[in-house]
Amino acid sequence: MLEAISSTAINAGQAASRATETQAISPAATSPIQSGDEFGFDSVMKQVTTDAIGTLKAGEAASISAMQGKESTRKVVEALMSAEQALQTAVAVRDKVVQAYQEVVRMSI
Repeated sequence: MLEAISSTAINAGQAASRATETQAISPAATSPIQSGDEFGFDSVMKQVTTDAIGTLKAGEAASISAMQGKESTRKVVEALMSAEQALQTAVAVRDKVVQAYQEVVRMSI
């Protein structure tokens, strides 16, 4: 399921790892990536979410076009399969985030 994460998110993650590999690690550089950075976790998640929403909207639009007789069955099936895959990916990511949160809550301090 997680293979469906958009290539934008994968490329962003690869670029972020390349950027951290090339920088010298100093005590000042050990802080986490700021949310305003181009490759921060929040920006990657926002992009993935935006891509998933766009895919779901495209599937819905293709379905409506098919009912009006404007779209071929093949294109509708492809759009709906992409939408289903995006939805499954979103659910899988949500489940992992909830699981991680529950593990953090269970930690003893």
